[in-house]
Parts: sequence; C-alpha cells; structure tokens
Amino acid sequence: MRIAEALLFAAPAPLSAQELSGRLPEGADVERILQDLTELYALRGVNLVRVAGKWTFRTASDLSFVLARDVVDQRRLSRAAMETLAIIAYHQPVTRAEIEEIRGVATSKGTVDTLLETGWIRLRGRRKAPGRPVTYGTTPGFLEHFGLDAIEDLPGLEELKGAGFIEGRVPSDLSVPTPSDADALREDEDPLEDEPLQPLDMHETEAGQE
Repeated sequence: MRIAEALLFAAPAPLSAQELSGRLPEGADVERILQDLTELYALRGVNLVRVAGKWTFRTASDLSFVLARDVVDQRRLSRAAMETLAIIAYHQPVTRAEIEEIRGVATSKGTVDTLLETGWIRLRGRRKAPGRPVTYGTTPGFLEHFGLDAIEDLPGLEELKGAGFIEGRVPSDLSVPTPSDADALREDEDPLEDEPLQPLDMHETEAGQE
C-alpha cells in the first residue's frame, strides 16, 4: 500500500489500476489497496479519487477555498463555448449543425476551435449524411478537469433542477439525454481516416456549414 501511495503522489497524471499493478509486487491486490487508500484518506486534506477511470490525489472539496488564492487564473470560457461544450457532452456524437439546432443560434468556428484547444472535445468521425459533417465528442481530459469518473456521472434532470440550473416550470416533455462517450463509432458515423480533413474556408459564414 505504501508503494501505491508513493506512486500516486509522484505521478504527474492519474494512474489506472493496470498501471499501478505493473509497478507493485506480484500478486498484489490492487483493487483492495485502492479501496484501503480511499478509506484512509477520506477525512484528510487530500482524498484519493477516481477520475476518467484512473486514480489520483485531489484536495478535499471542502478545503478548496483555502487554496483559492493559489490557483492560477485561467481564461474563462464564453457562454457560447460553455453551452456548446454541454451540448457535446450530453448529445455526443453531434455535428456543428446539430449543436446550432439545439442552441437555436449559429456557432462560430472559433468557439469549436477553443474547445478543441482545451483538449476537452475531439473529432470523432463523419456523419453518414449529405456533406459528411464532422461529429464531436468529449475526451478523458474533459472528465479529469470536471472530476468525473465516467460521462454517465454528468447530472441528470432532477440534479440540474436541484442545483438551480433549471428554474421555473419545466415542460412535461423536457428530458436530459443519457450521455455516452464510447470510442466505437455508431452506425451513422464513418471514420475520419477515410479521407483527410479539408481546411475550413475562412470565408464561410457562421450559419452552420461544416
């Protein structure tokens, strides 16, 4: 357990159980060790948590205010970028035109480029539809940044209402889709490797052309 503890503290990125197993003595019960470490650190200033299917030490959530002044002020995403990111997370795989249909407004190329640069979204494939538009999905980096073990941990409708993100009367037909970030392409997607991506024409309008 001490070896696993040291590895997790020294690792620059979260470690999977398989990665830990390769560094521990033969026959070590990795799952039991991780469970014991999780319980050991549950009430301490740092907790052992699982994000994106891997394990890492993070500051206890109730102490985040203590370290707030030491956090590097990062560039905030625009409202358009946050809305686009949320749509991709819940509706993936989704195309830019589908994002615009859900938002009800055009989505600029710069908004999507910003999310690609953060490493939170990725190009998945091409929709089997006229024009073969690119489909987008989230990445493990998205899960790690938002402290999620899996995409299914995103809040559902009742949780969103309880957190105050949805207020007032909710339409009876309103639902929040069950998200999935599976790597396997769906039946309506083709792989990107079929043909090289062509650079976007900078003179295209922002009205939804892929």
